[in-house]
Amino acid sequence: MTTGATTTGPTGRATSSAAAAAELRVLRQDDWDRWYDTLLRAFGGVPESAEEREMWSRLLPYERSVGAWDGEELVGTAGAFGFRLTVPGGASVPAAGVTMVGVSATHRRRGVLTSMMRRQLDDVRTWGEPLAVLTASEPVIYGRFGYAAASFGLHAEIDTSRVRLSVPAGTDGVRLRYVDPRAGLDVCEAVYARTVARRPGTLARRPGWERLGVLEAEAAQDGASPLQCVLAERDGEVTGYARYRVRPEYTDAGHNGQVLLQDLAGLDPVSEAALWRFLFGIDLTTSVKVRGRPLDEAWQYQVSDIRRCGLKVRDSLYVRLVDVGAALEARTYQAPVDVVLEVEDVFCPWNAGRWRLSGGPKGAVCERTADAADLALSVRELGAAYLGGVSLAALGAAGRVDELRQGALAEAAVGFGSPVAPWLPHGF
Repeated sequence: MTTGATTTGPTGRATSSAAAAAELRVLRQDDWDRWYDTLLRAFGGVPESAEEREMWSRLLPYERSVGAWDGEELVGTAGAFGFRLTVPGGASVPAAGVTMVGVSATHRRRGVLTSMMRRQLDDVRTWGEPLAVLTASEPVIYGRFGYAAASFGLHAEIDTSRVRLSVPAGTDGVRLRYVDPRAGLDVCEAVYARTVARRPGTLARRPGWERLGVLEAEAAQDGASPLQCVLAERDGEVTGYARYRVRPEYTDAGHNGQVLLQDLAGLDPVSEAALWRFLFGIDLTTSVKVRGRPLDEAWQYQVSDIRRCGLKVRDSLYVRLVDVGAALEARTYQAPVDVVLEVEDVFCPWNAGRWRLSGGPKGAVCERTADAADLALSVRELGAAYLGGVSLAALGAAGRVDELRQGALAEAAVGFGSPVAPWLPHGF
């Protein structure tokens, strides 16, 4: 296109042809350092450790990543991991994990991001992955491209000087022992792998991802200790782990240290309870700080005073249905559902139109139909409700789902729900 001209983008809005000046190219290994430096600068320019940089260079699939070039200048980055994501019913579904998206400040508002998102979703479709997922630095940006918050994380700062746990019977039978965090990587990863199918939104990790849990980039931040790891064992088997740091603090009144939980997983309720009780009781500390835990995690119902736990909720995983039919067929529904959905999807028009979804706890079919619609909604609402953590009824009350057949919204809301809250254990 000629510089200075305008064209109509996939959203139907006029866009400057300056976007066309940014040529998209598949990432080459030789360009990795330049590509990654461009990304870091877009996020403030704070350098990462050599270990973290090397880890991402090994994990990121170059053939699934693009750079936006303005002549010889690299001005935009976008990548996509190849994940498998647990969905309601326990199936593990291929999903593109959108990552490392950034645009140089010198090239904002020129359509660079839109062009990368357009290219990426087209690619995801050709890869046969019905879902794309991401964590959003700025949520308002990705709604334009059909992404919506589908899972949430619980933050807490628990006053362990006043809060006690009431643990289930059998907790005393769990043995705890310290292990070097790196030496324990394999056993911790084996525990994690056995938990993946339990919650929608959880990612199955490929080899190499276990290193994410032991990076020491923030080990000394604000005076915190190096990473520590405790294993839970029952009958000689490792059944859980907790990785954490301790930030000591001393005041005239005594010790006031803080436990900073990084991650915790258990194969059964008593192993989880034993790990939480351990964290609550670490010497010389008076609080436990946690981030991004499941909304329905059991410790909330074991504490003596929930008001002293400082609970906050934050958006976590954003979901985008790339292939509506395949995505809705990939999960199950906790109650029978037979509904015709009128789907709006401007950015991926192949999804637009009417779909009949028929399914239940054992499976589902979702096909094109000419039948009258029961519900009208955009692909964003489907993404929000997809993992079962956001109610279609709530979206309807917010004016984001139109009920065209009486009773259809309640039927679909029950069917789309999940008995456990969806959860993303870590970013990517």
